[in-house]
Amino acid sequence: MATEQRRRQIAAGLSAARERIAAAEVAAHRAIGSVELVVVTKTFPADDVAVLVELGVQHVGENRDQEAEPKSAALSGADLVWHFIGQLQTNKARSVVGYADVVESVDRLKLVGSLSRAAADLRPIDRPLHCLVQVCLDDQPGRGGAAPNQVPELAAAIASAPALVLGGVMAVAPLDADPDAAFSRLAEVARDVAGAYPGADSISAGMSGDLEAAIRHGATQVRLGSAVLGYRPPVG
Repeated sequence: MATEQRRRQIAAGLSAARERIAAAEVAAHRAIGSVELVVVTKTFPADDVAVLVELGVQHVGENRDQEAEPKSAALSGADLVWHFIGQLQTNKARSVVGYADVVESVDRLKLVGSLSRAAADLRPIDRPLHCLVQVCLDDQPGRGGAAPNQVPELAAAIASAPALVLGGVMAVAPLDADPDAAFSRLAEVARDVAGAYPGADSISAGMSGDLEAAIRHGATQVRLGSAVLGYRPPVG
């Protein structure tokens, strides 16, 4: 159970993050509340996630299946939407489908097939798995993501796959580069996807260091970890 001091720390971080998002929405001439906050809880304990639930957070993100699966089980009674945001191997797809509501890191056709088969087996027909195409905005393949010219094929595969729903796109801004340029490119890709698939208009972009740029370029959700929860504990 989280200590009272930790509860205050999380509450203060969450309040500051929400204020920062609201200020960015106003600066971008967007409605306050138009951007969803996904709190990235990787390496933080389930007790911290329970505090977030008490504070009204609904969306949380994880990027390691071996950590996310037991954490989601510990919070199975909570009203949470679990986002899987890390690079995903096909042999982990079935496990992730068992608890995730959204997989944001779909970047290749083989993974679409694995997710679709697992979702068809494990999920009720009225709870399809929402998927975002992860777009690579630089030349660092180790960070995951499909090249922009590969996105139409991936989007079509998700949209036609049983038990999957195409939600939109996701990206991570390149390291040591102008995030405005990266997110402007992502916005172009997102417009093409939403134009071809009405309703697939989610844009997951922006983290603790660049959320303002992401919101300027149309992000519908931002993924914040340290800005809410503080420095990450070391991974054991």
